Amino acid sequence: MSKPGKRSFTFEFKLEVVRRLISGEATALELAREHDLSSPKLVENWAGRYRRDGAEALRPKSKGRPAKPVNTAGLSELERLRAENLELSAKVAFLEKLRALKEQGRD
Repeated sequence: MSKPGKRSFTFEFKLEVVRRLISGEATALELAREHDLSSPKLVENWAGRYRRDGAEALRPKSKGRPAKPVNTAGLSELERLRAENLELSAKVAFLEKLRALKEQGRD
C-alpha cells in the first residue's frame, strides 16, 4: 500500500478557488468539499495570501537552494574579484546582524 503524498495544486486551480471564495459564490467549507481538499483552512490560507500579496503569491515556489548566480568562467580577474568581494561583504553583513541579534537575546 502506498503512502498518500502531499498534493500540489496548479496556480490556475488555486486562483479559481480563491476567486469563487472572494466573490461570495461559495464558502471555504463548500469549496473544500467540492474539490476534495483536506481542509477549508487551506482555502482560507490561499485567500489570505492572495489578499496580502496578490495573485502571484499563489504561484508554486521553486524547491531547493537557488543556483549560484555568478559564472566566473568568462569573467576577467577584476570582475571575478569584484563578484567575490560583493559576496563576502554580504556574508559579513549577515554575520554581523546575526551576532547583534544574539547579543540582544543575552541582555
